[in-house]
Amino acid sequence: MWRWRLTAAGMNLLFGVPGVVPVWLLWYLLSNGPLANAGWTSREPTENDGMMLWLVIAVPVWAVFGIIWWLANEPLRPRAALAPPAYWTACVVLTLVPTGVLLAGSV
Repeated sequence: MWRWRLTAAGMNLLFGVPGVVPVWLLWYLLSNGPLANAGWTSREPTENDGMMLWLVIAVPVWAVFGIIWWLANEPLRPRAALAPPAYWTACVVLTLVPTGVLLAGSV
């Protein structure tokens, strides 16, 4: 049981390293779209091609990352002997850890 939990934790931490790219794409889209309109960020002044091009790039990246992440985690969930909500929450948090470390290190 513990071996599978540690395997899932390590795997999700490793998934977080390339997972920085989808998180960055999400932030870029939000900061040049709804968040900029709400006054939270300022729009990139050279971004004049519109957001559709970024969606054409971002959606396949999110889809591929999400499918691979889900396919890797689904077989481990029953073996980890955790309730599904606890398992999936822990997986998401552990996948976001590398992004958080980069954000903390950039301040």
